[in-house]
Amino acid sequence: MAGRLLFVAAAASAAAVAGRDYPSEDPLASCPGYTASNVVKTAWGLTADLTLAGEGCNVYGTDLKDLTLEVSYDTKTRLHVKIQDAANSVYQVPESVLPRPQGKGSKESQSALEFDYTKKPFSFTVSRSDSGEVLFDTSAAHLVFESQYLRLRTKLPESPSLYGLGEHSDPFMLNTTDYIRTFWSQDAYGVPDGANLYGNHPVYYEHRKSGTHGVFFLNSNGMDVMINKTPESGQYLEYNTLGGVLDFYFVAGPSPVEVAQQYAGIVGLPTMMPYWGFGFHNCRYGYQDVFDVAEVIYNYSQANIPLETMWTDIDYMYRRRVFSLDPDRFPLHKMRELVDYLHARNQHYVVMVDPAVAYQDFPGSFQRGIEDNIFLLRQNGSVWKGVVWPGVTVFPDWFSSNVGQYWNNEFSLFFSSQDGLDIDALWIDMNEPSNFPCYFPCDNPEASAVGYPPEPPPVRSPPRPLPGFSCDFQPEGTDCAKTEVRALEIRESTPPSYFHNLVLPPRQTEGEQKGLPDRDLLYPKYAIHNKAAYEDSWNAAEGGISNKTVLTDVVHQNGLVMYDTHNLYGTMMSTASREAMLQRRPGLRPLIITRSTFAGAGTKVGHWLGDNVSTWHHYRLAIRSMLAFAAVYQVPMVGADTCGFGDNTTEQLCARWAALGALAPFYRVHNNLGSIPQELYRWPATAAAGRKWIGIRYQLLDYLYSALRQQSRDGTPMVQPLFYAYPRDPNTLALDLQYLLGPALLVAPVTQEDSDGVDVYLPDDVFYDWHTHARVQGQGKTVRVSGLGWTDLPLYLRGGVIVPLRAAGGAMTTAELRTRPFEILVPLGRDGTARGLLYLDDGVSVQQDGVSEVVFEYSRGVLRVHGSFGYVAGDVRVSRVTVVGAGLGRRGDGGDGGGGGGASVSVDVDRPLTEGFTVEVGLA
Repeated sequence: MAGRLLFVAAAASAAAVAGRDYPSEDPLASCPGYTASNVVKTAWGLTADLTLAGEGCNVYGTDLKDLTLEVSYDTKTRLHVKIQDAANSVYQVPESVLPRPQGKGSKESQSALEFDYTKKPFSFTVSRSDSGEVLFDTSAAHLVFESQYLRLRTKLPESPSLYGLGEHSDPFMLNTTDYIRTFWSQDAYGVPDGANLYGNHPVYYEHRKSGTHGVFFLNSNGMDVMINKTPESGQYLEYNTLGGVLDFYFVAGPSPVEVAQQYAGIVGLPTMMPYWGFGFHNCRYGYQDVFDVAEVIYNYSQANIPLETMWTDIDYMYRRRVFSLDPDRFPLHKMRELVDYLHARNQHYVVMVDPAVAYQDFPGSFQRGIEDNIFLLRQNGSVWKGVVWPGVTVFPDWFSSNVGQYWNNEFSLFFSSQDGLDIDALWIDMNEPSNFPCYFPCDNPEASAVGYPPEPPPVRSPPRPLPGFSCDFQPEGTDCAKTEVRALEIRESTPPSYFHNLVLPPRQTEGEQKGLPDRDLLYPKYAIHNKAAYEDSWNAAEGGISNKTVLTDVVHQNGLVMYDTHNLYGTMMSTASREAMLQRRPGLRPLIITRSTFAGAGTKVGHWLGDNVSTWHHYRLAIRSMLAFAAVYQVPMVGADTCGFGDNTTEQLCARWAALGALAPFYRVHNNLGSIPQELYRWPATAAAGRKWIGIRYQLLDYLYSALRQQSRDGTPMVQPLFYAYPRDPNTLALDLQYLLGPALLVAPVTQEDSDGVDVYLPDDVFYDWHTHARVQGQGKTVRVSGLGWTDLPLYLRGGVIVPLRAAGGAMTTAELRTRPFEILVPLGRDGTARGLLYLDDGVSVQQDGVSEVVFEYSRGVLRVHGSFGYVAGDVRVSRVTVVGAGLGRRGDGGDGGGGGGASVSVDVDRPLTEGFTVEVGLA
């Protein structure tokens, strides 16, 4: 949830900003570059000194005279190149935030990549060892390394196919002319195109006919990555950063999936999520009270739409203060009854937590934070104050020594299973960090806080009978006994402005990678294209990089500064929150959904795609943004707010989106205060779409869970663009409105309003219509699929990939679903064979007592089931095997998109998944 309607983004789009090539008046033209010396080469890499090759140009800072170069062949497919200051004082991303990968010490002679360099002016290339093809070439422009600005440019081939460099709302395959990608976390209501958004993932994949490779730039400073083509410079990609060092990891692929796996080897493999996290979730900002929330839960059950998890936005808080409950609208005893009601029915409950803590004595979180000294401070030791939803707030310093202890304690107190709000998962927001009502310089937060928090809605009694809920949820006059509780007395008071125990230690000593002294931390000379500033140019002299966020001159208690660490704030909150959830429920996997992310965030959390709006453009945007996070950034638990967050949805849009959302890893309906309600039971079409597609999703849930397990094990993305599976088909490279969900399913939704059809590109492969099992032979062409109602979505099985399905009919929760047997769906490939995987465990434990990893292989009429069978809890059985494309049995009608008459044949079986077995389907 953003600083919502108050946020006004600058009108200019980054994609529309004029190119920054400076062919004739380049202010950096006089920069001399560097000269390499003292080169020491070994079998595993090299080191060298880099010395400024002439008089410094000092354009955006002071040129550093002495640098070092370190090159290491970490693995056979990964090369690490780092250029830093010789004094080791320039800020680098702390290893506590992003642990560095441990290279195995591969030899250059064994590497798929080759490093080469030119001594003067220094530049380097990275090439493929087998072919000599150059992948990265910095001779495109002199290296610039200043105190507050770094530039490195690489040449690119003509018309490159580039992906990544997020978070953004731009096309999945990036524009390559006059295009600027800015990295600076901002509270970005409406997820505008051409803007920096909530998170930062400075990695790109480039696909060529010869293969795919990846480049990860490990740097958390504000930056612009410019991609352009000019007559003077040709095609290039250029990094322009406000600081840090040049720390690059190159991965060789050569397939797109291998690049994704190798990138996971750098930033970490994604975490496993609880099985129930793949259920259907519902939320809304603007539920009036606990009765409103209870009615939604009841209405979903009455509509026969499976609701796995109910969420509550900041409405539940007292005056929008974290770690508090509104005693009139969301009193503790009723909230505990609500959670007990959900838990008794195997459902779950989630609330939002923001990082900013109200500058108030109630509920006690502020005072405990003062005692533990965990907040961001000013130079004089006073607490740094901003403004968020509760009004004047303070912000945790995630680098302070006691912050973990503090955060754990707040979670233990407020979310206690014994006498608190016993949540099952966590939603964290506003962690860019957002300071949205307090414009730079935010020197009078009390004045900016006028109107915050907003006035709460009226207090009311239960409005109508609610069968199944306790007496506390029934209207006055109901013949039952309500719980007698003493009203919570809240004494409002504001803490003092200064605390004598809060003192910032000396900032740093040299050589500790904490940042150069004497930098202008508020007004850098280089202006990144941060859209939180009123104009792009205001990101320099007007302090725009601090607008609507914590000021960049704030010093952490370990000596680092927000100028360098701003982009890490959200992911550090994620790490602390995961630890807090683990300590309150030891041994259980936390489900945490965050807004702001940095590289490696997927090792801890999932991500929802922010405050989108209810438009067809944002419906389409949900696909390409999901692809970027799951397939490029290694954050697979991802999804958009289904039906849109802002503005009013329509029955048609929401019905289409209910189907599309069901085919994303994270599936949640959520919308904004002031928008019309959009729970799926609100319209006939959305209710029908919800029942239909949640039913299909639940059939596929173990398949999705197995795909996540695969990604958490080796980095194979559970959601993929088509070119990952068909890298030699050039027609797939720019597709971002259809995708692969797991290895077996091609998803191709209707994407235009008032349309009953969609153009579907089918590569040269065998496919089968999900609904009819009709065979559809792909020919590397686009086919028109028409006659699609609002609840229909083209979904295809890929031939050759087996899909384990749950018999999900009627299951209202994932707990009930787990009691159902499996049907093994076998879509035959061109050669008449198929193969697939199934992963089974208890669905919730961090450490498993036993797991099953089952392999299904089909050939010549026989399905062979083998693997490991360590998961023995429950009665997990196979009840049916269905072979699709067998040429026998019921025939399809040609299926959507045309094609031959496919067929399927089924065999009923009753075999436990506790050991291997074979099933003869009776086909030659």
